[in-house]
Amino acid sequence: MTTTTAPVPVKTPRPPRPSRVRLTRLELAIAWRYLRSRRGSRLLSLISIIAIGGVVVGVSALILIMGVMNGLQRDLRDKILVGSPDIRVMTYGDNLMMDNWRPTLDRVRRFSGITAAAPVVLTQGLVRKEGALFTTGAQVVGIDPAGPGVPDVTEIRRHAILGDFRFSSSDKQHRGVVLGKKLSEQLNAWPGERIVVVTSAGGALNPVTGMPTPVFEQFEVTGIFETGMYEYDNTYMYVALDKAQRLAGLGQSVTAIEARTTDRWQATHTATALQDSLGFPYLVRDWQEQNASLFSALKLEKLGMSFILLLIVIVAAFNIVSTLTMVVTDKTREIGILKAMGLPARSVRRIFFLQGLVIGVAGTGAGVLLGLGASVALGTYKFIKLDPAVYFIDHLPVATQASDVLLTVAASVLIAAVATLYPATQAARLYPIEAIRHE
Repeated sequence: MTTTTAPVPVKTPRPPRPSRVRLTRLELAIAWRYLRSRRGSRLLSLISIIAIGGVVVGVSALILIMGVMNGLQRDLRDKILVGSPDIRVMTYGDNLMMDNWRPTLDRVRRFSGITAAAPVVLTQGLVRKEGALFTTGAQVVGIDPAGPGVPDVTEIRRHAILGDFRFSSSDKQHRGVVLGKKLSEQLNAWPGERIVVVTSAGGALNPVTGMPTPVFEQFEVTGIFETGMYEYDNTYMYVALDKAQRLAGLGQSVTAIEARTTDRWQATHTATALQDSLGFPYLVRDWQEQNASLFSALKLEKLGMSFILLLIVIVAAFNIVSTLTMVVTDKTREIGILKAMGLPARSVRRIFFLQGLVIGVAGTGAGVLLGLGASVALGTYKFIKLDPAVYFIDHLPVATQASDVLLTVAASVLIAAVATLYPATQAARLYPIEAIRHE
């Protein structure tokens, strides 16, 4: 008997798949070729430059404006905190006075997160130079005279440009006063000269007029300070704590206790914990709460400006869409030939995605360089001057943050990538025969 052997099936070897690296290089080469102008078709190169320019303008403007808003917040915060403490402890009540404050001061000094604390007296009065007629309003602040063991709760003592904060007058009675520079200029009162301060706080009622009897106090100018913030320099004056207590009619009481924290950005948490520890009738406020309306307005303005300028990048994305759409229209026959030769639709899609991505990345990179360069120049040379009486600062500051730059770059590149989806999809859907017949 003859045994038949079944034929062994022969496997046909599959054609080798194209290398992904080579395919990517091909896609990059075609995308780069489509970005360049060719002889007789210079429009494509021009619109590519326009699309890149739109991204450059949007990104650079966004980085510059966000830097300006950050600079405004930083400068205002620093200038406000020159004379304003991290935390202020007050009491509820109409008189705004703290009796028996020394035990409370000891508790605040021992509290975790507090590095220094001191009493303060705040009142308002009228001030004039001795022998002069001109009178103006002033904010009178009473603090302990500078000396060994006296803590610096705020940075105001570091801003003395003439004299110091020891309040050492020629009569040895600590009747010295330190004036803001602009207030000193208004009064034409300089170290060695005398001024008169008048208040009505705590004064007894006049039985004839029914009005409070004014309290007069004579001081000798022993120092001048300058912070750069108009409100402080134009209206603030510092005197010894006991003299301010008399002007405010507080006796031995004080207005509040001011404290400095280990970390200014953790002052809110420290203030909350201190409030829970002290309880009623104490009211604890941190520096952000004391100036909440100002900083909230700045944050809202930064958000609004960023959103408006982001629209410029979105408009630039429409330029990318129009650019790639025109490339698809102009290169329809070439796309058809490539697809007839076996180029898959996903490669066509990636070609136009890469082309749009090159526009987005190039525009974003140039925009970042331009924005950072403009920010550095504006911050260094202070080209834009401001009226300190209106804006509290004398120039437009810039503080560029790395997080803002990275967010801008990410948003710009993402918008550019999204802008390529429609033209890339349209190019991938072209039928080879119809595309080759395209005129």
